[in-house]
Amino acid sequence: MKRTLIFSSCLAIGLLSSGLAKSQTGNPKKDVEAGKLLISKSDCFACHKADAKLVGPSYADIAKKYKATDANVTQLSGKVIKGGSGVWGAIPMAGHPNVSQADAKKMVKYILSLNAAAK
Repeated sequence: MKRTLIFSSCLAIGLLSSGLAKSQTGNPKKDVEAGKLLISKSDCFACHKADAKLVGPSYADIAKKYKATDANVTQLSGKVIKGGSGVWGAIPMAGHPNVSQADAKKMVKYILSLNAAAK
């Protein structure tokens, strides 16, 4: 159960994005850097790696699946907070209800920025 909750939380955080044409805060680059820092201080790496599947998908795979759009950032940040299941397999990701909507969006923006960085 604990593993499932951690995975769900990490997956949601992993779905964060960057590379948006216009950020909610007006500075996409700062949001990406802030998201990277937030992830580094979280439990996300218990289930996710930047470039390889662990319990959950890699951040690179998440960035490949989701374009860095405002709609995807909003959707994925909701999954970081509430948790989710079924998109990447049978193991659900736990929610992170203590993460604010603004921080979750920054985390997602960072993750989604990895697709642009790979090009």
